Amino acid sequence: MALWRGAAYAGFLALAVGCVFLLEPQLPGSALRSLWSSLQLGPAPAPLGPVSPESRLAAAWEALIVRPARRWRRVAVGVNACVDVVLSGVKLLQALGLNPGSGEDHSVLHSRNDLEEAFLHFMGKGAAAERFFSDKEAFQDIAQVASEFPGAQHYVGGNAALIGQKFAANSDLKVLLCGPVGPKLHELLDDNVFVPPESLQEVDEFHLILEYQAGEEWGQLKAPHANRFIFSHDLSNGAMNMLEVFVSSLEEFQPDLVVISGLHMMEGQSKEFQKKRLLEVVTSISDIPTGVPVHLELASMTNRELMSSIVHQVFPAVASLGLNEQELLFLSQSASGPHSSLSSWNGVPDVGVVSDILFWILKEHGRSESRASDLTRIHFHTLAYHILATVDGHWANQLAAVAAGARVAGTQACATETIDTRRVSLRAPREFTTSRSEAGSRVVLNPSEPVVEWHRDGVSFHFTPVLVCQDPVRTVGLGDAISAEGLFYSEAHPQH
Repeated sequence: MALWRGAAYAGFLALAVGCVFLLEPQLPGSALRSLWSSLQLGPAPAPLGPVSPESRLAAAWEALIVRPARRWRRVAVGVNACVDVVLSGVKLLQALGLNPGSGEDHSVLHSRNDLEEAFLHFMGKGAAAERFFSDKEAFQDIAQVASEFPGAQHYVGGNAALIGQKFAANSDLKVLLCGPVGPKLHELLDDNVFVPPESLQEVDEFHLILEYQAGEEWGQLKAPHANRFIFSHDLSNGAMNMLEVFVSSLEEFQPDLVVISGLHMMEGQSKEFQKKRLLEVVTSISDIPTGVPVHLELASMTNRELMSSIVHQVFPAVASLGLNEQELLFLSQSASGPHSSLSSWNGVPDVGVVSDILFWILKEHGRSESRASDLTRIHFHTLAYHILATVDGHWANQLAAVAAGARVAGTQACATETIDTRRVSLRAPREFTTSRSEAGSRVVLNPSEPVVEWHRDGVSFHFTPVLVCQDPVRTVGLGDAISAEGLFYSEAHPQH
């Protein structure tokens, strides 16, 4: 018995020393050895080697990610939904008999040639983009080749459906999804997602997602990053056909959180249509009961006038926004915000510049004593890091929310249950300035304390790096998963 107890004590003490090592990896080896010998447990174990920054960061997140005190019970999501057909972009273009020419952006695709040029343009930059294909017959021919291509995969698509699907992974949440849901999409959706009958249609809307890997070559081009190019001829989502069905189904469903996306799908429509539909969107959102936060998920856009209208008309009607670096810069350019002379990001977006634009959005278009806006929260995500910016007094648990959003980016891209630290890398800037337009503070990143917080005139910022998957299995829907996870861990303060 005494022998057993002695062995157990030794085991517990060894575990304690191990914990000290994990929590204080900078502790000199001599200190650990003297701690070990003072416990008189025989010779010290061989040193374990340094714990990687990725391992320290992943462990620190786990301690930070806690569920909020007040949780969502019912989440309603609308209004864009489709089936994503995912395949290699280069292989599809080869199958269509296209040869690599010179890349050129087209805001709307009218032909196979436009597709080839636009794909090359973005592959060369390693940037994500989404475009409307105007010719219905030509699109259907391409979609058929893509859908039947060996290795092509069919997934739930559309920001709303992807966000709904992510929420549905939590069995204690009831999820309503409204959007054009065809038979294939219905079959792909989680059983936990409820689709109102008015939302079902006989034919699916297909979106083609052409992926490319980092270093992949076509002709003279070599992709600097893994990313994707998305295109569709999607009239149902393009007209936001399900908006009214969505809002009318909320009365019965009684959600405590509403998520809206799909505004970018209107780019293929006439200016008159966009104007009229945006007014209807704002009217519909204002019909949602006060006290139910509305989150708007943005997506890739090229129409400055539409983006400017969304900023001025829709932003004040929603409580929360989700966007990435392309959308953030385009938004600032469209609405004459800070750093709008910057034509594109050079590598990892500068934290100070991002922070200035987020601050400007909340100051110019968010809630204040002098402005009747509901906007109080922005979740910004880019490959290397995320920032949550919130107007003080409206949201809680944002430290956990930003960490949870970053964690899901690493697990979903690598298709793992938890962060596999051998397959991810820390690519966030190791030091940065919190503002470029005024004297920001300088931050040096510590992986053991991965969420950095700073404040600026009534706005709080929470920053965390992302552990970037080195060999991403799938990049589509990552932004939607990030926004859903961030919202899942967020807590809205009831506003009276």
